[in-house]
Amino acid sequence: MRPQDRFDTHEVTNQPGPPPLRDTWAEDVALREAIEAAGGQARPLAEYGAALARPDLAEAARAAEANPPQHLAFDRAGRRLDEVRFDPGYHVLMQTGLAAGYAALPWEGSPGGHATHAAMVYMASQREPGHCCPMTMTYAAIPALAGATGPVAAFRDKTMSRVYDPSVAPIADKSGATIGMAMTEKQGGSDVRANATRAGKADGVWRLTGHKWFCSAPMSDAFLTLAQTEAGLSCFLVPRWLEDGRNGIVIERLKAKLGNRANASAEITYHGAVAYLLGEDGQGVRTILAMVHHTRLDTAMAPAGLMQAALIEAHHWCAGRRTFQKRLIDQPLMRAVLADLALDREGALALGMRVAQAFDDPDQAAFARIGVALAKFLSNKRCPVVVAEAMEVLGGMGYVDETPLPMLYREAPLNGIWEGSGNVICLDILRTLARVPEAGEALRAELAKARGENRHYDAALAGFAARWPGLPPEAEARWFCEQAATLLTASVLLRRAPVALSDAYSATRLGGEGGRISGAMAAREVDVMLDRLAPG
Repeated sequence: MRPQDRFDTHEVTNQPGPPPLRDTWAEDVALREAIEAAGGQARPLAEYGAALARPDLAEAARAAEANPPQHLAFDRAGRRLDEVRFDPGYHVLMQTGLAAGYAALPWEGSPGGHATHAAMVYMASQREPGHCCPMTMTYAAIPALAGATGPVAAFRDKTMSRVYDPSVAPIADKSGATIGMAMTEKQGGSDVRANATRAGKADGVWRLTGHKWFCSAPMSDAFLTLAQTEAGLSCFLVPRWLEDGRNGIVIERLKAKLGNRANASAEITYHGAVAYLLGEDGQGVRTILAMVHHTRLDTAMAPAGLMQAALIEAHHWCAGRRTFQKRLIDQPLMRAVLADLALDREGALALGMRVAQAFDDPDQAAFARIGVALAKFLSNKRCPVVVAEAMEVLGGMGYVDETPLPMLYREAPLNGIWEGSGNVICLDILRTLARVPEAGEALRAELAKARGENRHYDAALAGFAARWPGLPPEAEARWFCEQAATLLTASVLLRRAPVALSDAYSATRLGGEGGRISGAMAAREVDVMLDRLAPG
């Protein structure tokens, strides 16, 4: 039955209801174009999009975010549990994503696996971003487990199963497994080489002792972690459960976070926890970088999904609300704001998918390394701005939790912090360009592919080369990276997007025909941008 909209004192009018549930694949022309260009797989994405559009999945997402996980330190008798309990909706989301191949598909040998995975990140982030964290880490851990034998091989096999099994049990009794990460310590932060957790051998097995300030997804079946041995910082896989009971991992507390509420993050302590060495002893950073590299792809794609979700809400509101005798969507200034925001989403999606394409091609490994860092940096700097502007479109309604805008806004800064905050990413970009000449060559080649397509682009590319014929001084790293990432985004759009859209991006982001505030741009035709946001 329709809710009551007439009262003794007033009628409810000019208040658009929530937008209908959207199929994040079938109703996103930009995503379908990007997948085709990147060589991804349409069929699993169509199936995943249809699943995410089901009402029960939408309700599961709402419940998972509204009911954060709880830490069960003890049972009723005082025995130690160290478990984390989740809302049933969280388990529904995890089951759906892992069954779709979110974690396993890129490693199953079919073409375009990483591009398809990247699209799933974009799609899942629109429904509920918190559950993406454990699935992303599971996806990224698989290459770090490659070639493993003995106990570690069982973890790799179970992460590839596409089965979600949240039971409290050793790996031998599980039908599927997820992998978390525990690297950050109080004294080190991003400087993981300062880690103080110690690893030593006892009775022929490695045991870890120390404290981790952040452990992502503490109910995972195992964690990749770093610890100091006599040879130096080393990488280990630490199982959550052993054949004879719980491993020596104590959850001290769950983090009370700004966003990402459906997912648990914790402080943990290792008390002689059994662990398995990954890679060479003393080469832990090199070993774990395989995981970090792949998680960066997801932190580059997720903000595009958050932007899309926010813009769908804003566009729907504008289409259903009237102000000053016109529909809000027909007001020129509002159209300019929405179109400008849509350009950010188009750019983030296009660049992220181009980078994902490089992950699928071993010959493009150098470009993947530099491209993913640039995409992560720029897309995450734009995401909070886009979500905040979308919230403002709804006015006070956008500020209340009955809409998804507050959840999206709380989530917007997260991916810019994960796997290297802005300064860390910029310094890593400079380090890559200095140490891996192939990365710089690949970047220059990618930028050159769009030369001659747009006068604003050509002028900006020439100016970039003139300003920085070599690497910039460290103090200019953010400026350099922003320009490089914006040029790279424009290059992809100029080759893959409609001309009106790519020209608008180049003019406003590179040609001086726009300000630093969303919607502050030269008057132009915006129909292309808005039609792609909400076809029909």
